[in-house]
Amino acid sequence: MRERWSAGVAGAVAAVLLAAGCTFGGGGSGSLAGAASTSGAPTPAVPGSGAGPRFLDVGECSSFGRTSSTEVSCASERAAARVVARYDGAAAGGPVCPENTDFVLHISAQDVSYDEDGDGRVPQGYACMRNLQPPHPGDPGRGGGPRTVVGDCVYGVGDGRVRETACDGSGRREPQYKVVRAVDTRAKCPASTALYVQLGGDRPVGCAVRL
Repeated sequence: MRERWSAGVAGAVAAVLLAAGCTFGGGGSGSLAGAASTSGAPTPAVPGSGAGPRFLDVGECSSFGRTSSTEVSCASERAAARVVARYDGAAAGGPVCPENTDFVLHISAQDVSYDEDGDGRVPQGYACMRNLQPPHPGDPGRGGGPRTVVGDCVYGVGDGRVRETACDGSGRREPQYKVVRAVDTRAKCPASTALYVQLGGDRPVGCAVRL
């Protein structure tokens, strides 16, 4: 089975609401080759081996390339990132990736020579990836990754939107706000909150202070 991927946008754009009551809105492709068993039964998966019955399952690794990427053994010198979570279906409206995710691979069938469960089709899905080596743009304050998390900094981009930037000022734009707490309702934010940032997950409200 060959599959196509595209990387998610590194700088997530978050939906926000000003504490004062004003409303703000809303952070490559190639071919991937999966492994198949020819014995008629799935090959037992060795975590990180690249030989499991499911393409890019949790614990498996991918390589990076200028025009393509493949599933490889995590022990390979070509391995660049590991799957920390894997979901079927479209990312929009699906489960959110873990906070340590550096980027997202969106997977769709391109040329099906076998399928995972024998039903004649391969489901679309997405893999939450973390780089095996630094940098880790998804870490708090680094200015990237598919999610905004506690410790991240943001700046306004107009039209009621904010975008992540590095908290240390090394990004293209200086940080204006920093998310200091994640809560389930705005009422639980501290009095110093200047901005409410939509985070997603089970604590969807980010309390941000002005820098």
